[in-house]
Amino acid sequence: MQIGFIGLGNMGAPMAANLAKAGHNVTGFDVAGTTAEGVTQVATAAEAAAGQDIVITMLPNGDILRSVADTVIPAMTAGATLIDCSTVDVESARAVAAQADAAGLGCVDAPVSGGIGGAAGGTLTFMAGGSAAAFEAAKPLFDIMGQKAVHCGDAGAGQAAKICNNMILGVTMIATCEAFALADKLGLDRQKMFDVVSTSSGYSWTMNAYCPAPGVGPTSPADNGYTPGFAAELMLKDLGLSQQAAEATDADTPMGQAALALYRQFVEDEDGRGKDFSAMLPRFETRRRPS
Repeated sequence: MQIGFIGLGNMGAPMAANLAKAGHNVTGFDVAGTTAEGVTQVATAAEAAAGQDIVITMLPNGDILRSVADTVIPAMTAGATLIDCSTVDVESARAVAAQADAAGLGCVDAPVSGGIGGAAGGTLTFMAGGSAAAFEAAKPLFDIMGQKAVHCGDAGAGQAAKICNNMILGVTMIATCEAFALADKLGLDRQKMFDVVSTSSGYSWTMNAYCPAPGVGPTSPADNGYTPGFAAELMLKDLGLSQQAAEATDADTPMGQAALALYRQFVEDEDGRGKDFSAMLPRFETRRRPS
């Protein structure tokens, strides 16, 4: 396929490289000038999008997505498909999908789970929203960049799934870190706690696959000085999206709201910026109960 890829950051670059490695012709653009192996670099987003079968975007937020869509959709060929792999608000995803549809394009909102390691290894999970036809057009590329793609529903459904998933992730990581900090104060060995919890009713992905305690469980960012991984400021962004969605739909999400407040404090007022989101554990280690 002829593929345009816009947004060659920590996630986008390895995704684009995997597509090129699989034999597709990939043309890339990034506003910061970053590149990816096997990808032909061009000077503008419109140039990257022109004449392509598929255009993929991986961008920081909904406002930037809307701005890029205004540039690339007019440059795309009718019948092509736009795949947005950014994590953005549902309203932006639906607005871009409507804009693409009006231009005779297919559109899929397909945020990912799996982080930088998943992007490099081609093991991402894609949560996709859009028409069945657009999803089928995108599916061969999902199979290269990831290990699983779920068609969640119409436009915006992929973003809805990602927002709900990451609200659970943020809440459970906080609970896991709190539990380790409590175990320390109770004199319970961390490895023993992991051995019990990882095979008991406290089982979770944050405990079993991404344990925040160094030297315990599979290798995780905790074993590398909490270098991301998945940065705390990205979790803050995703929890903000969850509460924006909750407010828009009048959903009661007190745990999501509490997690947002804690990550905001960690990132904006403490030393969490630039650290993995599991660095909540050393934060809780040093804290006492509020008086």
